[in-house]
Amino acid sequence: MTDPAPEVSGMGTVHHLDDHRPRDTTAPLRLTKETPAAAPEGDTDPAPPAPAVPVWARGARTVRVVATHERTRAAGRLAARHTLYTVSGARIVAKRTWDGRTAARYERMMRAAEAAGQIEQAAEWEERGRQFRAARHQRRMDLLTAPQRVAKGALVGAGTGLGGLLALGTVMAIADGAPAEVIVPLVATIETIRWLVFIVSVVWGPAVAVGPWLALAGLWAVGAKQKAAPQWAMPAGQRDSDGEPITPSIVVKSLRDLGIPALRTAIKEMGDAGASMLSPIVLAGCGVEVDILLPSGCSTEEVLARRRKLAENLGRHEHEVHLSVAPAARTVRAWIADSGALDEPIGPSPLVTDPEASADYKTGRAPWGVDLRGDVALISLYQRHMLITGLSNQGKTASLRALALWLAHDIAVEFRIADLKGVGDWQCTDGIATVLIQGPTDDHVADATEMMEDGVEEMNRRLLAPKGSVFPPLVLICDEAQVAYGSGAIGEDKRPYGGSKATSRYFQAVKAIHDQGRAVNVTVWEGTQDPTNENLPKRSREGNHIRASLVLGTESQARMALGDAAIDAGAAPHKLRQGLDKGTVVVAGDGVKLAPGQPAITIRTHYINDDDADDIAERIKARRSGVTTRTTIATGEEEDVDNLADIASVLGETKRMRTEEIRQRLAERNPRVYRTWTAQDLKEVLEDAGAAPYKSSGVMVASTDLVHAALSRRGDTEDCDPE
Repeated sequence: MTDPAPEVSGMGTVHHLDDHRPRDTTAPLRLTKETPAAAPEGDTDPAPPAPAVPVWARGARTVRVVATHERTRAAGRLAARHTLYTVSGARIVAKRTWDGRTAARYERMMRAAEAAGQIEQAAEWEERGRQFRAARHQRRMDLLTAPQRVAKGALVGAGTGLGGLLALGTVMAIADGAPAEVIVPLVATIETIRWLVFIVSVVWGPAVAVGPWLALAGLWAVGAKQKAAPQWAMPAGQRDSDGEPITPSIVVKSLRDLGIPALRTAIKEMGDAGASMLSPIVLAGCGVEVDILLPSGCSTEEVLARRRKLAENLGRHEHEVHLSVAPAARTVRAWIADSGALDEPIGPSPLVTDPEASADYKTGRAPWGVDLRGDVALISLYQRHMLITGLSNQGKTASLRALALWLAHDIAVEFRIADLKGVGDWQCTDGIATVLIQGPTDDHVADATEMMEDGVEEMNRRLLAPKGSVFPPLVLICDEAQVAYGSGAIGEDKRPYGGSKATSRYFQAVKAIHDQGRAVNVTVWEGTQDPTNENLPKRSREGNHIRASLVLGTESQARMALGDAAIDAGAAPHKLRQGLDKGTVVVAGDGVKLAPGQPAITIRTHYINDDDADDIAERIKARRSGVTTRTTIATGEEEDVDNLADIASVLGETKRMRTEEIRQRLAERNPRVYRTWTAQDLKEVLEDAGAAPYKSSGVMVASTDLVHAALSRRGDTEDCDPE
């Protein structure tokens, strides 16, 4: 079937809508202009062209692009900045002029002193204002007679000047013999005045034209020096992206907006003199410090309770602002960190970097970390019980272990350690501590309890010693002590090992050492986590001289850790950030140097990892001559010790040794047995063996040959004994 031919009309070629279908003579026809080539069969109609964009829309788009371009914005900021410099400079100059010509400054300072309750200062400013007004009144009264004095001065000056010129001319005329020279000085003066008038007439026009511009330039210079423009208008390099710098005006404004009615009213009454509340703002480490004297009617407690709001008003996070009560009355001390500074790490511990580090239990101070001012935080451990607590995995064990590693450099100090977590955090002290218990079970709690009770027995023995006796330090450490306080283990005597009640053997032992141990150099260090009244009894926590806390969850826990007095005065371990402030401790007590009235100090402790701790421990072991570490407490027969063999061992290859040195080396070899030996004990052992000590050069010594001979005789005797 062939395609039908198109019909032709006077207006163009007529095509049917579908030439492949039977023609319907009743269907309407579509008229189009004939195209050069028909579209192939099966092709779809082309999409209609997009509508043209109106000219006004294209213009608006162009304007928007230009207006939002960075160069346009930079130019706008430039224009706004320099305009505001000029306007702000005019405001600053006007204020200075007003203050200089009126008593406004004295009025402001007087109102500020009255609002702050400083009556004496208010009276002083009032007197200064009175003196200023009196002097100003005198100057104004002098202006009434000024015209007469000016006219009189002008006449006298003119007459004196004319007489001087004529006298000078007379001298010249006599000297030259020319009478006409009498008026030469007068003529020269008149000519000079004429030239001055001419110069002024020439310069006056340009000066009048340039003068206003010079004045504007001066105002601009004043504003630019003060950087009196908003942050958005400043160049990118001068914008304070890490928070605004702390200035007196910012501090006063932040205090005004704290929401304390009495404080807000007082600051409004002070006006521009609100900065009189503040001490000079001084640099303090990675921040600044300022004392705030609160006005009458506003308490320090109200300000301390609004720490977060004050920090936000200052453009800081809550942990970047620390508040405490200053020694002066009604004064709050604020330390404000540079934005983000507390997230920067501190340096390594001196124990890691200094292989020659040493310690002295009595006079030394442990380098625990740095305080918020960036100063080295040193802590004295001499005769001080210590408690450190915090939430889990916040650096408690590492902080406690760092102190123990420092003190272990003093070889006179004996350590007995119970780690009731038992994951190896204290393994590095094997060979340093005479007792090392590691594990969380009831058996380990029983061993830890017996370790503490053994410490009580040693304390009692020392207390009963003759007056003037000197005892080496004994430090009992229990890490994860909450396991002991929470244990339900019962001993053979039906008494509980752990628990927080008065029947708890562990609690009673710790309490006894807290009461009297310090006097004979027996101290207890405890580390606990997530403190409650059940796992940290009040009597136990309040018996410590040093109380330190890492981050805690609630204020009630913070009060358990540091005590009510420290928290009421501004200490806030519960404001630290969990996970971000690891190793940061808030310390209260007398082990650290505090400013007068300061309740606590925040220390960012040095972190010593396990590898570094092992290296430090190896250096300590080399100094301690191989201490034998026991993992349990002997509760049955006494330890079987061969005294004579130990003496021979410490004598070594020397020909003879002072008995005092022998006792010291024996104590280092086995402190549990020999630490309490006296010279008489050593003498009895040597005499019984037939190697009695004797005097040499005025001191008692023991002979190595005699001791070895005694061992040989004892060996021969044992060989002859029947089996």
